Parts: sequence; structure tokens; C-alpha cells
Amino acid sequence: MPWPFLYLPGETLSATELAAARLDGDVVEVGEAFIPADAVETAELRAASLRPVLSPGLAVTHLSAAWVHGAVADPPARHTVQRCSARRLHHVIDIRLHYRDRRVPPGDVSLIGGVPVTTPARTLGDLVRSALSAGAEPPAAAIAMMALDPALCERATAALVAAGPVSFKRPALEWLRRHAAQEEVTR
Repeated sequence: MPWPFLYLPGETLSATELAAARLDGDVVEVGEAFIPADAVETAELRAASLRPVLSPGLAVTHLSAAWVHGAVADPPARHTVQRCSARRLHHVIDIRLHYRDRRVPPGDVSLIGGVPVTTPARTLGDLVRSALSAGAEPPAAAIAMMALDPALCERATAALVAAGPVSFKRPALEWLRRHAAQEEVTR
């Protein structure tokens, strides 16, 4: 599907032409693509910009999904992706990707700009679980996601409760419930 405001290297213009246009100030980088300098950077454009590095059957997750949803200003250096197809992938994954093989349930994925991206509730749960598994506090992206949608913490808690066995579920639920209670007090 062609995007009038998204320039992928090699489609309409070569990578060299796009780099020259960027130096001239005509386009700016968004993910793995470019958009006109005066275009509004939307979630659809961010997600669609990842098409060159995504294979069919992969969903954008974690910090990369937070970037697509608008909670993070800059894309991560390596995008986190997870299998969303029923079959395991048997091809080389791009070096610019951090790949997780466990399948993301279809209910936790939405199509944004033609690209599968984890829902905001799933993304928040993943960010919290990943940080707690590393012994750290959840990243600023998790707090930013909650600021975008005050009810997100409750939806993430419900989604995590409904999820099957996943690592660091209990500490993530405690963290989410604590922040949902704080959010309730501040309203």
C-alpha cells in the first residue's frame, strides 16, 4: 500500500536521494523511512516506517510499540519484535531487530499503518515486566504511556491477569495496581 507521506529508501527515491533531501531540510527521518519535514508524525506513519525491517508474522512490541503509540519521542536503536503468527519463523531476522519467539496472542495485537503492533495495554504490561525482570524500575516510556491514557493502567492490569503464565507477572501486577491506586487518588 503506497503512503503519500512516507518515503522508504529504494521505493520512490534512493537512499542517497533521501539523505540529500534530509540535508536540504525537505524530509526528516521516522524509523526506517522519511516523511516531509512539514508532515505530522502519526502512529500510522511510525508503524509503516518499520515495514522494511519487518517480516510477515512479526509484531512490534515493548519500547518500539511505545514509540509507535507516541509515548516515546525517538525510536529505539534496535526494534523489539515478537512472533504473532502460529508458525515459528525459519528465516534470518534483521540485525536491527531484537526478536522474541514466544507468540503474541491475536487479541494483544492491533494493526496500525498495516503493521501488527501490540495494544497499549499489552505494551505497558511488557514494559513493566521487562524492567522488573532486570531489577530496574519501569522505564519512563511506561509512565508516559499511562499519562497518555489514564485508564491504561487498569486495562494493562486486567490484560495481565487474563494472560497465561508469563515471567514476572506477580511483581508487574503489584506495580500496576499500586500506580492505578495512585492515579485514582490524583483524579
